[in-house]
Amino acid sequence: MSILKHPKPFYIIFFTEAWERFGYYGMQSLLVIYLSHKMKMNDSQSFNTFSAFTAMIYALVSVGGYIGDHILGTKRTLILGGIILSIGYAILSMNNSSLLYISMGIICVGNSLFKANPSNLLAKCYSKNDHRIDGAFTLYYMSINLGSLISMILAPIIAEKYGWNYGFLLCSVGLLIAIINFLIFYKLMRNVGSLVDINPISYIKIIAIILASILIAFFCSYILKHLFIAHFLLFLANIVILIIFSLEIIRSNHQDKKKLLVSFILMLEAVVFFVLYQQMPTSLNFFAINNVENKIFGIEINPLIFQALNPFWIFLVSPILAWLYNFYGRKNQDFSIPIKFTIGMFLCSLSFLCLYICKFFSSSQGIVNSYWIIISYLFQSIGELLVSGLGLAMIAKLVPERLMGFSMGAWFMTTSIASIFGGFVASMTHIPKLLINKVITLKIYTHVFLEIGISTLLITIVMLFLSPVLNRMINEKNK
Repeated sequence: MSILKHPKPFYIIFFTEAWERFGYYGMQSLLVIYLSHKMKMNDSQSFNTFSAFTAMIYALVSVGGYIGDHILGTKRTLILGGIILSIGYAILSMNNSSLLYISMGIICVGNSLFKANPSNLLAKCYSKNDHRIDGAFTLYYMSINLGSLISMILAPIIAEKYGWNYGFLLCSVGLLIAIINFLIFYKLMRNVGSLVDINPISYIKIIAIILASILIAFFCSYILKHLFIAHFLLFLANIVILIIFSLEIIRSNHQDKKKLLVSFILMLEAVVFFVLYQQMPTSLNFFAINNVENKIFGIEINPLIFQALNPFWIFLVSPILAWLYNFYGRKNQDFSIPIKFTIGMFLCSLSFLCLYICKFFSSSQGIVNSYWIIISYLFQSIGELLVSGLGLAMIAKLVPERLMGFSMGAWFMTTSIASIFGGFVASMTHIPKLLINKVITLKIYTHVFLEIGISTLLITIVMLFLSPVLNRMINEKNK
């Protein structure tokens, strides 16, 4: 039961994040198909539009982290972001093509204000050397998947039975519950937050941030209509973050320099993982629709629900990993974060190689048993816990307090740049609208999955040889 021994604010952050992710992943489970079926985009257009949208969401997270650290305070920024997100999902639920990009722009802004701040608050609940950090962030990651598991099952069912608008409206309700939960227990959070949280806030600052949010939302909606501009600006934003992070490494003292350098290298490794992660709502989603038997244990399901396998496995495995981290952490026998990242990438490689092998066991009609995608999601989900799930814990351990909010945002920036590349990779599986031959589509999907699996395996080998160097740099931090 030691894995449950955490400060009270942990549980408030846990459930707030769970409800926010309920809204986000409910929207994600529907959006790519919505763009394809309702907005009549082809596979490649829907993949790239969704990827640009996702990239923009995470590119702005650094801004939200900065606002939380220096302008509004972590908790106030979180609340404002949740309110804006709820509005964005509500507008998306209107099912109006003329409001599509406006709603997506609002969601980008709301997510940017919200996303970095719960993890920032969580990091402030523990000292740098607290052995509970890995377990805390693993359980926190479980909260993300608790919310997404429920919504990724409910949203497709509700959208199928009652229409797209009710599926997206469900997401808006999830955000309202997240904010209400946070406000009810706000008093328990009074000693947790950035320095700005302690001081009274000027209404002028709040109004200025709201006006800036409106302008940025309309700007995001504009560039999402022009993907070339979106990709250019997102690459530019990533370069700016890279330069700032590099300058912080250079100007830091010897002790902090090594910590920041290790965290920077692990962020680069995480880009590879997030390219793979981006396949779940895109190429893997369409593969499940086109070439996977839509049954689990003989029960027929909506193929969109296969996406829920990811949070399902994470929800099951997270407590086990959290217990192992705490058990071996107390004995100083836990694997280092670089080794955990390497194991995670190896499992992700296996997940895609499984999807290639499955073609040899397909039916004559090009349909594969759902057990293959279930196993694939298992491997990738454990890999996700070891990479993405520990990324925030890595920052909490290695990054100095003055850069915590910015670094949390920089971590999410890895998702931004990976989303763009992930969209390009997913587009390699583009299936022409008139192609209905399942045997041919199976060959297209599995060929791309083979290339992904082999590429990831090669990167894993490089990471394996690099890990001892990073371990030495981490261990030098206490010298």
